[in-house]
Amino acid sequence: MAGKGKRMRPHTLTTPKPLIKIAGKTIVNHLLYEIKDVLDEPIEEINFVIGDFGDHVEEELKALARELGAKPKISYQTTALGTAHAVHCASDSLNGKVIVAFSDTLFKAQFKLDTASDGIIWTKRVEDPSAFGVVKKDGEGIVDGFYEKPSTPVSDEAIIGVYYFREGEVLKNEIEYLMEHRIMGNGEYQLTDALENMRDKGQRFTTSVVDQWYDCGNKNATVSTNQEILKYMDRQDLRSDSARIQNSLVIEPCFIGENVSINNSVIGPYVSIGDNTEIDNALINNSVIQSESVLKGVNAENSMVGNHVNIEGNPTDLSVGDYTDIKL
Repeated sequence: MAGKGKRMRPHTLTTPKPLIKIAGKTIVNHLLYEIKDVLDEPIEEINFVIGDFGDHVEEELKALARELGAKPKISYQTTALGTAHAVHCASDSLNGKVIVAFSDTLFKAQFKLDTASDGIIWTKRVEDPSAFGVVKKDGEGIVDGFYEKPSTPVSDEAIIGVYYFREGEVLKNEIEYLMEHRIMGNGEYQLTDALENMRDKGQRFTTSVVDQWYDCGNKNATVSTNQEILKYMDRQDLRSDSARIQNSLVIEPCFIGENVSINNSVIGPYVSIGDNTEIDNALINNSVIQSESVLKGVNAENSMVGNHVNIEGNPTDLSVGDYTDIKL
């Protein structure tokens, strides 16, 4: 999670993308709990590979790991040298059973992970595989090739960015081989190159197909993902008891955080509102509003509004970062 989140600006100028909240929780929080749900054994350690995010962010991540009963570790990727390089930054943790996950990917799955396999690539069946990295399997269901955005269809199973390895040391050795011999693709060390080498040396990879796969790569995708996550949440987790709602209609599902004040407004469906936000005389649907913000006289849909934002007026489609004042 060391990337700069350029496609999510202005929201990532002050908040690392994995710590942006949707449906009341950070993206990385949603991801880790979904991973936990497919496991039949406890997570011992979580190693977050980050950039220079600051002490506050590091402490928030460590607290999340402890919440899941795991030992927290922080590693740093100071130069963007590819996916394999990012994984290698956490090389101290590449021992025994390992899951590698890229933090802008969320999913819903029904399977339980078969930890006896050499490795498992988590995939989603897609209509247009040319836009994704995909895996091809043989008649026994064993992966026999990795293909990046194939122009000719070879498979409909797209790689979602979550992987299981029974022996993390094998993965570490293959990444180190790439780095020692400067084997790069597009100027970066690619994880799929390490996977291909592992497969050539006898590692048998299978796939686990997820039911749903959500993107948080840009504003529109994140708003859409917020909508899908809200559909799955328990209604009892959606509204804080401290929220104050007067002369207003809330069309479910919506997440309403602590000490939110809503007056003379229609909210929803598919709206998430962060703690201590005030909304007056507004019509808002299918949007994500973060914490400590004030929206008055706003008509908004398909929108993202950051923290400590003050908007008075009548815009419709917003993407507003933190600490912004708008009066129309």
